[in-house]
Amino acid sequence: MTGKTWAYEDFVEGVSLDLGTKLVSAAEIIEFAGEFDAQPMHLDEVAGKASILGGLAASGWHTCAMFMRMLCDAFLLDSTCQGAPGVDQVRWKKPVLAGDILSGNTTVLAKRLSRSKPQLGLV
Repeated sequence: MTGKTWAYEDFVEGVSLDLGTKLVSAAEIIEFAGEFDAQPMHLDEVAGKASILGGLAASGWHTCAMFMRMLCDAFLLDSTCQGAPGVDQVRWKKPVLAGDILSGNTTVLAKRLSRSKPQLGLV
């Protein structure tokens, strides 16, 4: 967490925010898959290697969840955020394998006040 409280006014169009890094372990891949996406390539190294993914691979939904945690740790938990209206598109272009390190950044593309709730801003 940043120690700063982020409000709508603090987000400036064009500014990028670093999300840090996350080491992905085999144990967490298996744990998430066991609960939410119990396909063989997410539960077993041998099955993963036999799949098109090439090894024990995180579920795409697990990857999204890890990225969400990175967003939370980087700034959302220190913000006035009250949720999001949704995600327009998700693509998994490359498998996330045990031992991989995720990193990310996010850029403020635009912001505006909500039409239906003008006391809230959308970033």
